[in-house]
Amino acid sequence: MGFPANGASADKPLKFLIYGRTGWIGGILGKLSEAQGIDYAYGFGRLENRSSLESDIATVKPSHVFNAAGVTGRPNVDWCESHKVETIRTNVAGTLTLADVCRERGLVLINYATGCIFEYDDRHAVGSGIGFKEEDTPNFVGSFYSKTKAMVEDLLRNYDNVCTLRVRMPISSDLSNPRNFITKITRYEKVVNIPNSMTILDELLPISIEMAKRNLTGIWNFTNPGVVSHNEILEMYREYIDPNFTWKNFTLEEQAKVIVAPRSNNELDTTKLNKEFPELLPIKDSLIKYVFKPNQKVKA
Repeated sequence: MGFPANGASADKPLKFLIYGRTGWIGGILGKLSEAQGIDYAYGFGRLENRSSLESDIATVKPSHVFNAAGVTGRPNVDWCESHKVETIRTNVAGTLTLADVCRERGLVLINYATGCIFEYDDRHAVGSGIGFKEEDTPNFVGSFYSKTKAMVEDLLRNYDNVCTLRVRMPISSDLSNPRNFITKITRYEKVVNIPNSMTILDELLPISIEMAKRNLTGIWNFTNPGVVSHNEILEMYREYIDPNFTWKNFTLEEQAKVIVAPRSNNELDTTKLNKEFPELLPIKDSLIKYVFKPNQKVKA
């Protein structure tokens, strides 16, 4: 579904305004734009400050806006439990303000959201292969972070200029990045072992740029097809990266004792994204192609 508006985005040469200059996804977007020869600039306005966003747009004159800014918490989403107002200010008020400013100017907003707003239930059981669809109502409110993300997603449904991309447990070929899901779990003392939908950024971020070019809007489950478990990833890590790597598992009940807020585990249905981009690789194939083979250690 494309944004009709006044056709402003379609008539302009490509120029991206990107929010999230110091963030992981925002940084990659700049490099991808550069590699494709697309003019781009980073926004310096605060998301919750309307006049600063209007100033950015007036200066940059973009064809599209990308929002990769937001509060996820450091070192993890538990931070949001004790910083609720700061979380609301950026993740709710800020995102809605940016969407509203973009709509006023006939601009498509590509908004990197989260798929961590669902959890397995009786209708979407672990291992059933039945994933949550774009139109399903979020059922996970275990963390304040996820709660705010579900709220803002629901409100953004009313903005016909917004493309909401539900990212989950993002992974990239940069195994040195502490935000990388693989890097995280290799550093944990113990991990749970649950199949999940995940997002391989090396494959999917270029697709998000293509979605902007097509002026696609609405909600999209932005993960690779299928699911992969923590243990399956760590087995690949041992095979391709470190043959001496070992790990320990623990249960969700044991995990709950060392975290403040529960974590989301789910499978997202990628039929809609697959229809638009049939070349999208299943999660395990994507992991091998984009992450593990490029980082493979040469065996003596």
